[in-house]
Parts: sequence; C-alpha cells; structure tokens
Amino acid sequence: MAGDTLAQKIIARAAGLTHVAVGDDVTVRVDLLMAHDGSGPRRWRPRMEALGAPLWDPDKVVLVTDHYVPAEDQVAADILQETRDFARDYGVQKFFDMEGICHAILPEKGLLKPGMFVAGGDSHTTMGGAYACYAAGFGATDTTGIAITGETWTTVPETILVQLNGQLNFAVTAKDIMLRLCRELGMDNSFKVIEYTGSGVANMAMAERTVLSNMAAELGAETGLIGVDGVTIDALAATGVDTAGAEAWASDADAQYSKCFTLGASGLEPQIAAPHSPVNSDDIGHFIGTQVDQCYIGACVGAKLTDLHMAAAVLRGRQVAPGTRLVVAPSTAFTMQAALADGTLRILEDAGATFLPSGCGACAGFGGRALGDGDVCLSTTNRNFKGRMGHANSRVYLGSAYAAAAAAVTGEITDPRDFLDANRTAA
Repeated sequence: MAGDTLAQKIIARAAGLTHVAVGDDVTVRVDLLMAHDGSGPRRWRPRMEALGAPLWDPDKVVLVTDHYVPAEDQVAADILQETRDFARDYGVQKFFDMEGICHAILPEKGLLKPGMFVAGGDSHTTMGGAYACYAAGFGATDTTGIAITGETWTTVPETILVQLNGQLNFAVTAKDIMLRLCRELGMDNSFKVIEYTGSGVANMAMAERTVLSNMAAELGAETGLIGVDGVTIDALAATGVDTAGAEAWASDADAQYSKCFTLGASGLEPQIAAPHSPVNSDDIGHFIGTQVDQCYIGACVGAKLTDLHMAAAVLRGRQVAPGTRLVVAPSTAFTMQAALADGTLRILEDAGATFLPSGCGACAGFGGRALGDGDVCLSTTNRNFKGRMGHANSRVYLGSAYAAAAAAVTGEITDPRDFLDANRTAA
C-alpha cells in the first residue's frame, strides 16, 4: 500500500482512524474552531439559542475582532459588541479584541500545533497549513454545527504537489510565487489540497511560507500544507509550542498525488496580477507605467513584519509621489510594535505613509481608505475581485510589498529592483 499524504495523516487522526483513503467520507473531531466578528457569534448565537445548545468547548474556540475594526458606523459597532458579548456569555477565553487579523493571530499566540484539524469561519484559514495543520474555511452553518458538537464531516481530498526548486531571485517573494501559481493552476482546484515542497520551500522563512498556505484559497483549494521541518519547529518553539513529535507530520516519501507541478524559483520575476482576479498575473514588466492612486500594504498575507521591512527597504530616504496615497495596516498589534521598535514605522512615516489600525480593513472594503470610483490601487492583499476594496469601478492590482512601495514612490507600477541593490536586503 502506498504511503499517506500529510492531509490523509491529519484527517485520519482527527477521525480516530489509522488510515483514510482519498474519497472516504469521515466524521472528524475539530481541534480548534476560529471565527471573526463577521463570521462567528452574530451567526451562531441565534441558532444556538433556538436549539437551546451550549458551546461545545469554550477552550477550543478562538474569537477575533478584525473585520469591523475600528467601527466606522453603528452597524459595525453593534457587530463588535455582539462578538464581545458572546465571548463573555459563553466563556471564550481565547478572545482577541482589536489585536490583529485572525489568521496572523493564531500562530502569533501559539495556538497552532502540527497535526491539528482547524476549522475557521474564513476562507484564508488555510494560512495555518504552513504549520502542518489541516486548516480550512467553513461557512456559517457548518461552523455553527462545529460550535455545538465539536465535529464536522469531510471527504478526504486528493493532494496536488507543488514543488518549488531553487533559490528565489533578489526582491522576488512568496507572493510572486502565488500569483504565478494562480495563473498556472487556476482557481478551480476545489476539493483538493495543495502541498508545497522542494528546495525553494526548505530555504523559505516561516513568514513567507504562510503566504503559500494562505493563498491556497486563491487556488480554490481546501487548504495548503507544508510538512514539518526545522524552520517549522523553530517558529513553533518561538511561541512556546511543545514540538515533541512534530517531525512526524509530513507526507510519506511514497505518498500518492493527483498532480505534481514544478516551478523553478530562480527563473521567477516579480509578478503583478491585473484586475479583477489573481489569475491575471504576469511578469511586472508587462505592467510598468500603469498609474496608481493608492498603494496598500495590508492584509494577513501582505502586512507581516517582513512585508513592512520590504517596504522600508524601498522607501528609506524616499518620498511618496504627489497625488499618490500609501496606506499601511500592519497585520497585528504585535507587528506594529515590532516595526515601531526597530525603526521600520519611522521610515514608512517619513516617506509619507498613513497608517490604519491592525485589522482586515481596506482588504475587504471595511474601515478607512476604501477605494472610490475610478481609483487604481496596487495592493499586497490576496485577492482583487471587482468591488472588493471599495467602489465597483475601482481597479486593484496585486503585488508584493516591494512592488507596492516602489509604485508609491513613482505613482505608477515600477520594478522594485530599480530601487534596490543586491547588497541590501529587506530585513
């Protein structure tokens, strides 16, 4: 019998079985249920009260306010209050109020451990796959059921293996990899798992790996997994997670995959995705000179500390172009504090950036700096669907933090390597 993929191993453990085969329908025990202010309590409470059902295990539930912060109107304020009231009334201790984006909060707080089955009320829950967790997004009805029972069902998915070979070129990032993969693999990989491997992944820092797992959602996948190695263990240990036995959470050498796709890292250029889909990606050279009104460095996938460092490497000693707005929303309050302590925020501020509180904000069209009619934005967010970041007639291009910072300086899409030399890095 062939070996098991990482997805099979995690699902089998959650189902209390020694082995599951692709295509099996199984009931699994959920190790962690996460929801944010837009997806959780406001959906769960009416159903739970109608059923007279309690929360199955408050200690295994994580609530985060991130979508409606700061409250820009009474509706948003009421949603935030509903979330706070639910956490209080149902005894949820893992409640993080206005501390950052849920997907970044989970690993930052040491709540992810390899082998866990994580259900989240958001499509980008997949970000937890970088820590060898089967982390997947579920709709409000499913998460209500999980909140009551602690269980859900799943069909064991096929796995697509993405092998990244070689070393990324200077100023080329995991975001560029994912934009290229969106173009190559498309967004219709439903009921599949994406697993990332190869020397390019082995040499990648954890912050960059989370981009690969996060944007598995843009590929349409159930989740995006990376097997445990030394990088994983070091990242987990840094947040106080017990890593005993963690090395077991990787695919077997003879595991079977539905498809294998190889991408050479050394040949990859910085990528840009044109409106209105991440699929519309190509080398940045095809977009040079496209004028932009706003550059946004934000979102779970694009405003980590490493992203702020990338932007600072471009912006140091430079100014945002007249008529162009540079908006920065660090992914978590901890990231904000770290960037303040190491001088990164000062570099961005001196260049002319304005800041939003940590949260989803403009990525999902909430909070300040939503795009207006006709606005063109270069954003570090994970998707650029029509109207997502504001007006339906706005246009959003996607790129790395390097690319967003470079566009802010010139007022148009510009190759960030024009502002960097090979002897200077972003961190």
